[in-house]
Amino acid sequence: MPIGTIIAQDNKDVISFEIGDFRVSTLSEKMPNGNPNILLGASENALQKYLPDGTFPMSVNSFLVRTPDKNVLIDAGLGRNLVANLQSLKVAPEQIHIILLTHMHGDHIGGLLRDGKVVFANADLYLSQAEYEHWIKSENKQALNVLAAYKDKLKFFVAEELGSKKSNLFTGFRGIAAYGHTPGHTAYLIESAGSRLLIWGDVAHVMAIQMPLPNVAVTYDSNAEQAIASRKKILDYVAKNKIPVGGMHIIFPAIGDIKAAQKGYEFKPFCECLGM
Repeated sequence: MPIGTIIAQDNKDVISFEIGDFRVSTLSEKMPNGNPNILLGASENALQKYLPDGTFPMSVNSFLVRTPDKNVLIDAGLGRNLVANLQSLKVAPEQIHIILLTHMHGDHIGGLLRDGKVVFANADLYLSQAEYEHWIKSENKQALNVLAAYKDKLKFFVAEELGSKKSNLFTGFRGIAAYGHTPGHTAYLIESAGSRLLIWGDVAHVMAIQMPLPNVAVTYDSNAEQAIASRKKILDYVAKNKIPVGGMHIIFPAIGDIKAAQKGYEFKPFCECLGM
């Protein structure tokens, strides 16, 4: 796997590893097991085969990427222990320079405000133009409050297609179109010193069934057909190009390799040696 060795397991919810010259940390918030009622397009036989106990493990994750000159946070989770997780890495909220949002569902923006106030006062907040245009027209108070609070820090971009040769963000970071889960849902491709990692947001929620059966959608998808197309395209690309992935709902440590299987795809988690 083209991921560097584990630097440290900083606490039970934080683990750090290397991507080239970058240090990436998974920041996890544990969740109760999920209900397969959220799945769309899964037959009873498939549910019995892939989710035999009628449930699946859930996690909400953010990722911190420390480059030689920036601290970049990708999503902000529910916010229940985001600051504590960062502090375990000796990173204070005011030391975050950039926040990249995959999308604006509550379990991805929950840590951006506390008591209505900005948590990351020195950070620019990046999101795709399509995602912004969707939520600014919505009646979602949480999203609108975030957009209002960070209005002077907002940075917009047009997400690019996988394989594009022109970076649309800044050195080492590309915003990749993964539309469907939300209208502007974005994955982030991180590249440093010949190593790559795709932080794919919510490309998949239930790995046990959406890897072998990528046509299975979830009720949270704003456009299930488009979400399925994005998932299949991304799975095909990362498997062929041997790019490891990290996801916001993959159980800790939330990163691993995607491989083509006889049926669909297979996810092989990183650091199985830790018993995770």
